[in-house]
Amino acid sequence: MRVVRFLIVLFIASSVAAAAWYMKRLETDGAIYPGYVEGEYIELSAPVSGALASLNVARGQRVEAGANVFSLDRTTALADIAQAEASAERARAELADRRKGARTEELEVRLAEIREAEAAFLNAGQDLKRQQELTGSAAFVQAGFDDAQAAYDQASARLAALRQSFEVANLPARQDQLNAAQQAVKEAEAIVAKANRRLLELSPVAPVQALVLDTYFLPGAWVPANKSVVTLLPDDKRKLRFFVPEADISKISIGQSMAFICDGCEAGLRASVSYIAPEAEYTPPVIYSADSREKLVFLIEAQPESGVILPVGIPIEVERVK
Repeated sequence: MRVVRFLIVLFIASSVAAAAWYMKRLETDGAIYPGYVEGEYIELSAPVSGALASLNVARGQRVEAGANVFSLDRTTALADIAQAEASAERARAELADRRKGARTEELEVRLAEIREAEAAFLNAGQDLKRQQELTGSAAFVQAGFDDAQAAYDQASARLAALRQSFEVANLPARQDQLNAAQQAVKEAEAIVAKANRRLLELSPVAPVQALVLDTYFLPGAWVPANKSVVTLLPDDKRKLRFFVPEADISKISIGQSMAFICDGCEAGLRASVSYIAPEAEYTPPVIYSADSREKLVFLIEAQPESGVILPVGIPIEVERVK
């Protein structure tokens, strides 16, 4: 709230001073336009609530791009990462298992069953052969032959089934099962990435070189989600705001270079016009007559071209470059 009150007071004071200055200049030289320097601010916050573990900057301090500004408590975030990584590892293991056939132990059991079935098939074949040799003799019994034939057929079918089962056991899972397992791995890895991203969001860094304008919490305080903890004023977000009379607005265009001066600033400063207000303002309230149109002004914004860092709120004078 301190910075908001400061900015409101600064804006009102600057507007009043600019208006008075403009009226004075308008009477003497219409090619010089009054204005002031304004800043655009970055509010740094975290997307979740938490206790403020550390505040690494102070008001008035300059910070470099990438410098850590503050950190919330990371205990829960680290636990979420550990849980997500464990789930991802389990999903990868299930996918690997589906890509393989049966385990070695299972295959050995199936091979033993096949060997047993082969022996039973061999015995059934010998019994059937003996019954066939008795055909036409007094010792031949049809019932015995039928039983031998049935036992042989049963042993043959069981052996074939076990061999086919062994081949199937060596195959990976069906494609639809593999696709499902692969999707589960992707989802688990996405959760890991999200958890790691959330951990980074708990410790914001300065996106650019900036001045720390204000801080709002002390370490140990509970910070609500999306509540600003630090306000930064970037070095490259200072702009000129000045006012041009209605008679001169057609002489200025976007991208045009303008010269400006301010107290304590170096000589030869330039700024490039970045915005021209589509509607006029007026000071003081007047009627739209031929005699009063000269009091209409248009707000214009320009970006300093030299990279100079200007104090916010300082008055300026802007002039067209011929």
